[in-house]
Amino acid sequence: MKKLVAAALTMMLLGTPALADGHGGISEFRIGLLGGENAQDRLNNQECLRVMTEDVLGVETKLFAPADYNGVIQGLLGGTIDMAWLGASGYAKTYLEDPDAVEPILVKVNEDGGIGYFSIGIARKDSGIKSLQDMKGKTFGFGDPNSTSGYLIPSIEIPRATGASMESGDYFGEVKFTGGHEQTIVAVNKGDVNGGVTWADGIGNWEDGYNSGALRRAVDAGLVDMNDLVKIWQSEEIPEGPIVLRKALPEDVKIKMTGLMASLKTMDEECAYYVMAGEFKGLKPVGHDIYETIVAARKLKQ
Repeated sequence: MKKLVAAALTMMLLGTPALADGHGGISEFRIGLLGGENAQDRLNNQECLRVMTEDVLGVETKLFAPADYNGVIQGLLGGTIDMAWLGASGYAKTYLEDPDAVEPILVKVNEDGGIGYFSIGIARKDSGIKSLQDMKGKTFGFGDPNSTSGYLIPSIEIPRATGASMESGDYFGEVKFTGGHEQTIVAVNKGDVNGGVTWADGIGNWEDGYNSGALRRAVDAGLVDMNDLVKIWQSEEIPEGPIVLRKALPEDVKIKMTGLMASLKTMDEECAYYVMAGEFKGLKPVGHDIYETIVAARKLKQ
């Protein structure tokens, strides 16, 4: 993988001839955008990447923003989506369904040099809820069933903390899916659920929604004032999800897209901020091995 990234960056720096047989054997390139915020915001945030991809590959590039995570996963499995930034759980599901469908190429590096993030439990400050203990009998919101921080990890770690299951009526009065990270944040902020989980890198200021993640995006979009919210729980560190490419893509295409993504922050810092959900240090090569624990956890949920 490191050799692939090095080759890709060399090609980006030195300039490259047209892709093999004109466009590397492809007529268009399709980027999948995970759910978690409304579709138009996702499309707007990624438009700069679409334009850059079109310039690099020389073919029409399209963005796809399905209603849920599974739409992107099925697109990758079915060959109708070529690239996506998946969560670790989404990657695990894709791998378990077809280990030859995609390959992880790059992972986001936080400003502190780490590649992890956290599932963060939140509640409204004026609710008086300060911990999971205060959530007993109340309504709890998950995001998407294919989200790592919005479902998989909290569904494992919270029962360990409470000694009860995540079934409605066991510990929490009701447990329900909101549809995504943005939806959870908005639902908590409006009081539609008493608490819920979302994701953040856990670095920087709470008031900013940390440096990157769903809370940062919600703050940037003007959806929430973090001073109105409190943190009631935090997971153990989770490995950041990978940027993946379909394995069946021509090598020329994979090299050029790896190079583009690896150098995105250097090429256009503002674009990188929107594409990667906030401030970050850069991207580095990643392989399947760091996701093996998530694959194992995902297997237990099947």
